[in-house]
Amino acid sequence: MKIIKDFRVRFFLNFLFFNVFGASSAFAQAAPDLILHNAKIITVDQQFRIVQALAITGDKITATGTNASILKLKGKATEVIDLKGKSVIPGLIDNHAHFIRAPEHMELRLDGVLYRKEAIQLIKQAVSKAKLNGWVVTIGGWSRTQFLDDPRGFDLEELDQISKTIPIVIQEVYLRTFLNSAAITQLDLNENTPDPRGGKILKNSNGKVSGIVEGAGGVAFIASKLPLPTTQGWQENVKTYATYLNQLGITAWYDAGGRGIDERHYQAYQSLADQNKLTVRAFYTTMRSPSNPQEVDKVLLEVNSQKPFQGSDFIDNIGWGESVYGPASTTLLSNDFKVQAQNMEQVRRLIKAIASKGLMLNAHVEMKNAIDAYLDEYEALNKEIPIKGLKWSFSHVDQITIEQINRMKKLGMSVGLHCRPIIQGHLMQDVHHEASKTMPPFRLVQDSGISWGLGSDATAVTTANPFYNLDFAITGRMVSGKKINYQSVTREEALIAHTRNNAQFVFQEHNLGSLQPGKYADLLVLNKDYLTVPINEIRNLFPLATMVAGKFVYKK
Repeated sequence: MKIIKDFRVRFFLNFLFFNVFGASSAFAQAAPDLILHNAKIITVDQQFRIVQALAITGDKITATGTNASILKLKGKATEVIDLKGKSVIPGLIDNHAHFIRAPEHMELRLDGVLYRKEAIQLIKQAVSKAKLNGWVVTIGGWSRTQFLDDPRGFDLEELDQISKTIPIVIQEVYLRTFLNSAAITQLDLNENTPDPRGGKILKNSNGKVSGIVEGAGGVAFIASKLPLPTTQGWQENVKTYATYLNQLGITAWYDAGGRGIDERHYQAYQSLADQNKLTVRAFYTTMRSPSNPQEVDKVLLEVNSQKPFQGSDFIDNIGWGESVYGPASTTLLSNDFKVQAQNMEQVRRLIKAIASKGLMLNAHVEMKNAIDAYLDEYEALNKEIPIKGLKWSFSHVDQITIEQINRMKKLGMSVGLHCRPIIQGHLMQDVHHEASKTMPPFRLVQDSGISWGLGSDATAVTTANPFYNLDFAITGRMVSGKKINYQSVTREEALIAHTRNNAQFVFQEHNLGSLQPGKYADLLVLNKDYLTVPINEIRNLFPLATMVAGKFVYKK
């Protein structure tokens, strides 16, 4: 090919290319469907830019910038919304929650309720609205320690006074469940019912069921006996629950599975996604938590047949997660975990199979000795099957050290931190004493440079409200207002962790987490400015409007 040396010829060809081909490209580009302007748009991009306006075409952001530059893009059919100076942030992503199972029941939630007398009134209201053959159910998300007026639970006589016909089931975190007589009867509990594994059905002085079932095993036992909705009812519950999440400001999350989840749970979400009616994005991992070597054998067969990433950007399986092997899992409110060789042998079998299939693994690990034990296994595995590109992560890591973080960084791992002390702070103090003040270690992890994200672990162990998560990471305050954590990060760091960083946990970093051209238009219009509102008011922020995929799915 002859090289063009004449400057004038090259100039003419460049002029022709940009003015003919460039012009035709500009003419072909349609005007945006929607423009949001006159706003404070916190993009949470790599430069953490703040812009005045953005343009949306279809489900994607197509431009961001000044009011003048974006309004120039307006066409005849473009809808223009003046946000009158309101603050806009990306939709909040929870990197570890258990929302898939939540629509089993349309729950009464006691999240953030500070007075027991108010909780009683809420239970009464729920009973008055309950339909024939209905139940009033709360599956965790509160602790008696949050009540400022009277920090105790609910006894049988009190719940029976509220209703003798509508069954009432009020679960407190994973500690215990309170029942009224109607629930005891419906669940077929009596003095001869054996205690479930890991739980105890308390009896009164007459040997009768007292209305309190203690222990994590007891809580799971009661929850597993509650009636489930019909297929149609389940879909309706999912629609209602998705709207609830949108109200809170959640537009996507990683779901870690949990007790009793099966294909019915996922199908209820998938059916809505197929109809383009799902208003929140659910990315989940398969969880099995085998409890003995024989169960591990069965799980290995399932791992070998696992095919993630067959879904969409609204619902998809992204790998394997949560409790790898039940006996090798720690518990937040216990400090007596002992690493046992026979249990880690089963972990070794499982993680090797997961790595061999090239799957992402998110593991529930909390205490220092457990983190060391898992890292030992991961490092040994990495010599045989490199895991660095598989996006493996640890969830919770409440007692992680800088040495352990550095080991994780070499393996290409990331960290998910969760705000369970919002509800359980006092309970953690009783178990971990002084160490509870740095659980989880937000500042240590932030300063280490490892990739990390902020989440809840809702719904049973804490509130689902992401603004409580942001508040806790920034202030260390419990629901009650008491400071319990001394590892605070800045409000900018917390927001990045709850948006852009969390997009990586669900393999959506190119689609979600920041407000940039080419990414989905998932965003929140807030009641107040996140960056300037007084620090003690961050938990009181809420969306005036929530957008997912370019459509408003909630407006207050």
